[in-house]
Amino acid sequence: MKTRSGFRPIFAVCLLLAAGATFGQTAPTNLAFEVATVKPSPPLDMAKLAAEIKAGKMPRLGPHVDASQAVYTYMSLKELIASAYAVKEYQISGPAWLATERFDIVAKMPDGASKDDAPKMLQALLEERFKLAAHRDTQEHPVLALVVGKDGPKLKESPATTEPIDENAPLKPGEVKIDGPNGPLRMTTHADGSTTMNMGAKGTMTVRVDPQAGTMHMESSMVTMAGFADMLTKIMQMGGGGGRQVVDMTDLKGNYQVALDLSLAEIMAAARAAAREAGINMPMPPAGSGGADVSPASLASEPSGGSTVFASVQKLGLKLEKRKAPVEQLVIDHVEKTPTEN
Repeated sequence: MKTRSGFRPIFAVCLLLAAGATFGQTAPTNLAFEVATVKPSPPLDMAKLAAEIKAGKMPRLGPHVDASQAVYTYMSLKELIASAYAVKEYQISGPAWLATERFDIVAKMPDGASKDDAPKMLQALLEERFKLAAHRDTQEHPVLALVVGKDGPKLKESPATTEPIDENAPLKPGEVKIDGPNGPLRMTTHADGSTTMNMGAKGTMTVRVDPQAGTMHMESSMVTMAGFADMLTKIMQMGGGGGRQVVDMTDLKGNYQVALDLSLAEIMAAARAAAREAGINMPMPPAGSGGADVSPASLASEPSGGSTVFASVQKLGLKLEKRKAPVEQLVIDHVEKTPTEN
């Protein structure tokens, strides 16, 4: 990418989106991996990762599953539980170390199994190796309700159809292929330093950093309001989970193009906080790069506060209101910090 100041936040957002992906369907409860190894993840070498990305090679972090093998790389126990139980990380109620203990898992899929079977098999693995026990509960919690503003929504609907990614199509100039958690993705770095993630039928996301203005611009297509609420929750949770969950209460049913203009200082502060939780040393950016030290709590400030998240939402003719709503939680009753032997 063109600017060093733009690299880290774009990379952080890509990791955030990859970590948020979950498998959609469940499977019979008697499914299990044929064999699996579980090991603590070694520390990430950020300089090596940066060099690989600039060379067009994307790191294989997160879940990667096909009909023969399931690989989970550098995933926290909380991320693994979220994938296994088809919930979001912020729905998991358990000890804080769930977000910091990271593992690499390599498992062989049984004959006849499909990718959709992987969550139940991962669930069985966590229950066996980490002695995980959990139950679901729905309780009323403080949330931020995503609602339509008084002057109505200012949203543009996405095209009715999108093209799936052709895995055999040759790469375009500046494009790299990514093995995403739910299928192939293609990422293109443009001359202005912006990055576009082509997610096929799920649309596109473009991220552009302006170091001089200290801003990050994110544009997404094919976004439902439930998906937008989830995106906002992830952004607010980047700095350690202190932000409230955003719940869609707009009653808008279409697919839309949405844009967010965020403070680069807020994103960098949140990314550093998330990196510290994961045991990664992310150095401070150079002075004047738009990455000044700002409290990550500003991302999750009250609707009347100065967070750029709330300002971007208002530009879309929407707003965030403090409310209480029933929220489903996965409550961890028991879990071991160290897995049993391979």
